[in-house]
Amino acid sequence: MAVQNSINTNPSAFTALRTLNSVNRSLDITQNRVSTGLKVAGALDDASNFSIAQGIRGELKGFAAVTQGLNTAKGIGAVAVAGTTGVSNLLTDIRQKLTELSNDGITTAQRDILTSDFNQLLSQAANFIDNSVFNGINLLDTATASVDVNTLSNLNGGTLTLSAQDLRTQTVSLAAVSVGSATSAQQVLTNQFSNLESVVNTALGSFGAEVRALNLQTTFIEQITDAIEEGLGNIVDADLARESARLTALQVQQQLSIQTLGIANQRPQSVLGLFR
Repeated sequence: MAVQNSINTNPSAFTALRTLNSVNRSLDITQNRVSTGLKVAGALDDASNFSIAQGIRGELKGFAAVTQGLNTAKGIGAVAVAGTTGVSNLLTDIRQKLTELSNDGITTAQRDILTSDFNQLLSQAANFIDNSVFNGINLLDTATASVDVNTLSNLNGGTLTLSAQDLRTQTVSLAAVSVGSATSAQQVLTNQFSNLESVVNTALGSFGAEVRALNLQTTFIEQITDAIEEGLGNIVDADLARESARLTALQVQQQLSIQTLGIANQRPQSVLGLFR
C-alpha cells in the first residue's frame, strides 16, 4: 500500500486512535470489575448470565425469608420447651407433697403446711404456663386460643409444625382438688396428678422432636444457601488477581497507545519540510 503524505488524511493517526479507544474501553471494564468485585454487574456485561444471577438472587431472598420464619418458630418452640420443662421439674415436688399427704400419720398442722406447699407449687406451675409466650404465642395454653404453628420449611410450600399442648386444663384440674385426707390425697395422686404428668411428658416429647426438626431444617437451608451463593459467585464474581494483572497491562497499553497517537499526529509536520 502506498503511503500518502497528506495533511487532511492521516491513516496512522486513525489506527492509533482506534487502538487507544479499544484499550480505554477494556480499561474501563477492568476498572469496574476491580471496584465492584463483579465481572457481571449488569445486563450490558453479559445479558444471559445476569438474568440467571438475578433469578438466583431471588431464590436467596426466598431462603432468607424461610430462615427467618424458622428462627421465629424455633423461638416459640424453645419457650414452650422451657415452660414445659419447668412444670415437669415441679411435678417431682408435687408428687412428694401428695405422697406425704397420703400418710395417715401426719398431724393436722403438718397437713395444712403440706397442703399450702402443694398449692404454691401448682400456682408456680400455672405461672410457668402463663409466661411461656414468644411473639404473642403460647403453645401451652389452648384456653387462650393457642393453635398449632405451621412454618414454611422450603420454597416449595412445605411446612413444619409446632403442636399446641394443653397443660393448663390438667393443671387447673389438679389445683381444684381437695387433699384434706390421706385417702383423697392418694386418689389425687392416682388420677389428676397422673393425668397432668402424662400430658407434660407428651408435651416434652412432642416439643423436643418438633424443635429438633426446625433446627435440622435451618441448618440444611444454611448449607443450601452457602452452596447457592458459591454458585452465584462463580457466575458473577471477578477474579481480582487476574483483573489486577490485566489492569496493569492495560495501563501500559494505554500509555503506549497515547505515545503512538502522538507520533502519528506528528507525521503531517514532516510535510512542512518539503516547503522549506
